[in-house]
Amino acid sequence: MTVNVTMNDAQKPPSPASVQSGEGETGIRLTEQQQRARRARSIAIAVSLGLLVLLFYIVTLVKGPGVVERPL
Repeated sequence: MTVNVTMNDAQKPPSPASVQSGEGETGIRLTEQQQRARRARSIAIAVSLGLLVLLFYIVTLVKGPGVVERPL
């Protein structure tokens, strides 16, 4: 069984070009406070990820070449 649905122009989602250019008023508009909170979360995630990478690097240096020279 096949369902064929056609959409008229009012139901079509906006094209990516129109969204980037600011055409149309569809979508969610964040308040200034929400944008600041989003940016703060993004920075916190980036810092945490950077610290995790640094921790792995330091642990690898501390363990030294013994990591590779282990019995199988």
